Amino acid sequence: MTTPVAETSQGGAAAGAFCDQCGRPADGAEHPRCTARRELEPPRYCPDCARRMVVQVTPVGWTARCSRHGERSSAG
Repeated sequence: MTTPVAETSQGGAAAGAFCDQCGRPADGAEHPRCTARRELEPPRYCPDCARRMVVQVTPVGWTARCSRHGERSSAG
């Protein structure tokens, strides 16, 4: 199952219940370091459940797989 990822203007994953970089709740809290990391790094935590994802980075993009919510990938 492949789930497309909606991209934000900064090139990161769309907002979910949890931050996709640190796994903490995203309830409107600022995550300045995570925002900076999101520009260069793939998501490390599932934005739906905060589980650590299995991430594979290739020269043309990345895929991240959550055991509960399936796979997300970059647009590249």
